[in-house]
Amino acid sequence: MGRIGLQLRATLENITRLRAEGEDFRWYLKLKCGNCGEISEKWQYLRLMDSAPLKGGRGSATMVQKCKLCSRENSIGNVFERSWYLVCAEEDIMPLTSTLLIFSLLDILSQTIKPYNAEDSEKFKTIVEFECRGLEPVDFQPQAGFAAEGAESGTPFNDINLLEKDWNDYDEKTKESVGIYEVTHKFVKC
Repeated sequence: MGRIGLQLRATLENITRLRAEGEDFRWYLKLKCGNCGEISEKWQYLRLMDSAPLKGGRGSATMVQKCKLCSRENSIGNVFERSWYLVCAEEDIMPLTSTLLIFSLLDILSQTIKPYNAEDSEKFKTIVEFECRGLEPVDFQPQAGFAAEGAESGTPFNDINLLEKDWNDYDEKTKESVGIYEVTHKFVKC
């Protein structure tokens, strides 16, 4: 499968540099097993985590599991300068300590994370690329953890939640409303 890019499109009002903020940012995805085609029922998230060594000294991974449907064994691992890990809980989205079901290797290429700027408004732009081996992201759910800046003032806006696909606030410096509207996405092969 190789590299798959997540493209975002939104209408920005007096705002720029919309971006995933911090190393603990969670990318919520639904994934499809490349072996059997099973699509995850629950939202799964990726985030930066410490890795653990694999048995036999074959490198490192967060865990090794089997696909729920086809039993294909795969690992979530440390391949690039930063590793991001898939977490899927039986009961909604839970911390890493929950019961986990993993489909295959998926890493975020950290050097590909890009902001969505005012000049990108109403156009699709790749904001991150995933290295996919044995799985493919099929849906994305933006949630909390985004940050942006006032287009004219540079006023920081943190912890933006895009779950409702719209967000608005007020920029005190420019005395104008700011907003992010009609958030949509698509995946493209890179």
